[in-house]
Amino acid sequence: MSAPATNRLRKAARVVGKTLDFRDATVDDAAFILALRTDSEKSRYLSSVSGELAEQVAWLERYAHSDNQAYFIIEYQGNPIGTVRLYDPQSESFCWGSWILHSSRPSQAAMESALMVYAYAVDHLGFKAAHFEVRKGNERVWQFHERFGAVRTSETELEYHYQIEAAAIAASRTRYRRFLEGTVTVVAND
Repeated sequence: MSAPATNRLRKAARVVGKTLDFRDATVDDAAFILALRTDSEKSRYLSSVSGELAEQVAWLERYAHSDNQAYFIIEYQGNPIGTVRLYDPQSESFCWGSWILHSSRPSQAAMESALMVYAYAVDHLGFKAAHFEVRKGNERVWQFHERFGAVRTSETELEYHYQIEAAAIAASRTRYRRFLEGTVTVVAND
């Protein structure tokens, strides 16, 4: 087993895919993030937030100084359409979540953004697997992950817990390659 991946979960200024970009989240994104997280349809399966802009700003200020997660604004043609976060590195595995896409997103955004998460984590950060939780009521999302190759490992009253291993990640990246040809381009933070 290799060394813990904590030092490998680093932020990037930008991750460029086929039609989407991930941009490192900043305090300037607080209102957009809060609007997504307080949207009644989008937030049904998320941990609750206060709805206070000042609290979102404070969280993003703390995030700016953290070194164990990467939180991205998902953009399409320069416009923000969602968020995604990589965090909780455990040896060869990382967790991802805070995956929210605005209803005005292009149809390929879910698949392309998931593939971008794996391309960045595997090809650029060196992870081999992922772990994450999905609320039981969020059937569309847990079915998406299961089709992608994630295996349900346990559950709580509210959530299913998943693991996806290297072989399943590679197979899905091949299976869905039309959504993200090749890998991603990463622009490092200064």
